[in-house]
Amino acid sequence: MDLGGLQPFTLQIAPFIHVGNFQSDWSLRLDGLSAVMLIVVTTVSALVHVYSWGYMAEDPSRPRFFAYLSLFTFAMLALVTAADFMQLFFGWEGVGLASYLLIGFWFHKPSANAASIKAFVVNRVGDFGFALGIMTVYWMFGTIRFAEIFPHIHEFAGKHWEFIGQNWSAIDLACALLFVGAMGKSAQFFLHTWLPDAMEGPTPVSALIHAATMVTAGVYMVCLLSPMFEYAPIAKQIVTLIGAVTALFAATVGLAQNDIKRVIAYSTCSQLGYMFFAAGVGAYQAAMFHLFTHAFFKALLFLGAGSVIHGMHHEQDMRKMGGLWKYMPITYAVMTIGTLAITGVGIPGVELGFAGFYSKDTIIEAAFAAGRQYGGVAWFALVVGIFAAGLTAFYSWRLAS
Repeated sequence: MDLGGLQPFTLQIAPFIHVGNFQSDWSLRLDGLSAVMLIVVTTVSALVHVYSWGYMAEDPSRPRFFAYLSLFTFAMLALVTAADFMQLFFGWEGVGLASYLLIGFWFHKPSANAASIKAFVVNRVGDFGFALGIMTVYWMFGTIRFAEIFPHIHEFAGKHWEFIGQNWSAIDLACALLFVGAMGKSAQFFLHTWLPDAMEGPTPVSALIHAATMVTAGVYMVCLLSPMFEYAPIAKQIVTLIGAVTALFAATVGLAQNDIKRVIAYSTCSQLGYMFFAAGVGAYQAAMFHLFTHAFFKALLFLGAGSVIHGMHHEQDMRKMGGLWKYMPITYAVMTIGTLAITGVGIPGVELGFAGFYSKDTIIEAAFAAGRQYGGVAWFALVVGIFAAGLTAFYSWRLAS
């Protein structure tokens, strides 16, 4: 991809791990995909840092909070600029550590301690699969560098691994194991349970980690490894199925939540499901497009919710709220804008609409095209995508009103 005349490049900074044939250097890789993530991470992180000055003004542990935020930002930037699986894994575990520290920031609360431990343990389950996937890739290709793997994937497409008397497609196995890591980090069905409880952390944490950056790392990883997934049809079907199930499941649970932050948390799970089934049907550009738009309108909703919670003296039950637009007109206006974006309000045929109108419709259109071409789980994803969009509108406007 051409970045305005700037060609993709990789800058090697220093040796990282060199053990025999296992070679990993600390590098900075810049291309179209990493550029999108760099914009998301740095912009949202900067806004959250500014917002946190006021939100955490009365907290005596504010220096510790900002140290954790900075640690998270560093780890996320290392993840999105990785040129090999080792640095990717370093950033992957780094954001997991920062998430654990930030969710349990108010460690004097038993619920915050329990939530941080739950997030850590559930992510370790996913990361075990991720590590096995990296090992499988190294066993297949003899290297973990993306630049050395991607040009030669077709040469290994027919490679099999014999296990318990069966021959398994090695590249399908590698991609499926890598996706297990994405399921944990991006809170997909089966490994989603940590995300709603993560709302125990300060609200700026929810905006930075659990809406815009860390939870999208799994989507980014699948899109980054799209050359591998294109040769792994079974793994792609798994991605499509899990993404569609998550989009539907999380949206239905979001309908019944009364905690303002938990509604937005389940909404995040659902929207991540959209991104994954888009990647599963081969629409990686659509997945990244929705990742980009979602990062900003969901961070806006979380920060708006933080303003409401602050104004309500730390009350989070929506049943005790109502008519706040009279007292918080600016918060009401920006949350309405965020709700218009997530519900995809727009006018078809006129090219006029909010962010979700373009990104979400692109995903549904891609699922329709894949269903006509391949059938199977793509049709399921299409139906779920349309139905979940209706559920999203319901719980989003319930929250905004």
